[in-house]
Amino acid sequence: MKNHRTAFALLLSMALASCGPTQRVTSSWTSPAFRKGERFQKVFIASFASNQRVRLSLEDDMAAAAAAKGLAVVKGHDVFPSTFTKDNAPDKEVMLAKIRELGCDLIFTTALMERRSETRYVPGMMYAPFPGYGYRFRGYYGYWWPMMYDPGYYTTDRTYSMEGNLFDARTDELIWSVQTESYNPESIERFSKGLTEVMMGQAMKDLGMAPPR
Repeated sequence: MKNHRTAFALLLSMALASCGPTQRVTSSWTSPAFRKGERFQKVFIASFASNQRVRLSLEDDMAAAAAAKGLAVVKGHDVFPSTFTKDNAPDKEVMLAKIRELGCDLIFTTALMERRSETRYVPGMMYAPFPGYGYRFRGYYGYWWPMMYDPGYYTTDRTYSMEGNLFDARTDELIWSVQTESYNPESIERFSKGLTEVMMGQAMKDLGMAPPR
């Protein structure tokens, strides 16, 4: 029974670990000058991601979450080219002037801060005989082989650190910042939606925002 209890405990711990959160907030900051209850009408959403599919997905999901809170939204890819790079990006003053011209009083940005990959070996599991059936062939035959071995394998874990920043477009000042960590995202869509949820959840906590309607 001891071997069975040990194997069961190991399997249970692995299952619980696999069910842990894949995205979480690591830190956040709110400007001391921010006054809860201050009214804003329109937000400009921009994602600084080199992967254009990621950029579009993040801007779309963040915009949908902001719209659900009653804010008018302008998405970055609707205004600025989705193909610009650091060599042909619009001047920051031109960009800020355009955002103000569109009537936006908030700017929310997301950016990849760090990407880490780590390959690790997951050891196999050895299943030892269960003495309760007796040390005879007949006792084991109807249940399982005396010993089974599940070979190990290599896997690569990927961790992404993202930052979200909220600026007052009128003053150009930072209102709120949040840092998150995403572990082994299954797809761009799940990554984007999960990131939106954790960032919005933290915003509700720090800024006193109401949940989406």
